[in-house]
Amino acid sequence: MSAAVDLHYPFDGRWLTQNSPADRVPSHGTVLFAASYAIDFVPVDDTGRTAPISLRSLVRSESPDRFPGFGRPVLAPVEGVIVAAHDAEGDHAVHRGLPSVGYALTQRSRATQGWVALAGNHVFIDAGGAVIVLCHLQQDSVCVEVGQKVRPGDMLGRCGNSGNSTEPHLHLQAMDRSDVERARAVPFTLRGSLPPNGVVVDSGKV
Repeated sequence: MSAAVDLHYPFDGRWLTQNSPADRVPSHGTVLFAASYAIDFVPVDDTGRTAPISLRSLVRSESPDRFPGFGRPVLAPVEGVIVAAHDAEGDHAVHRGLPSVGYALTQRSRATQGWVALAGNHVFIDAGGAVIVLCHLQQDSVCVEVGQKVRPGDMLGRCGNSGNSTEPHLHLQAMDRSDVERARAVPFTLRGSLPPNGVVVDSGKV
């Protein structure tokens, strides 16, 4: 297993950790696409909550712009060179309650369609020893290009709801090469520590 790489938080404000290796490995229930140590970060408001759940949201899909973090800036967590940048995928509706059940049943078909169907809009940063991956970005929000050098805190794009996503969030992972079909997962820490599952994380930059 590759040595862990230490990253800066790729955002400002408050985000809720989900699907974290602090809870289980592989964190997303699969070793495919080098996702064993990936973390999902859900942006929340100042009270630590996402969009309120109503009776309507339990039975119907919702617009992603109802959610507090949709469009929130996503920042480079490491110094490196951009080796992939994609933001052509649309942001789809949010699925909670009953709609999430139907959406879950289509997940296997998305996996068979390949990486982009799962990751949606994404950026890869080659940090020299590890490639850092940020997924589910907002359509047309990516503001970096392949070959561009970035430093921690540089803006990459905005939080969206593209790819395999039930609500706006950021998927963060590290791998040993840019070819996701052949890559192996690389563990990572965030400023020296791994946020425990379900804990609201404050980047300290607010």
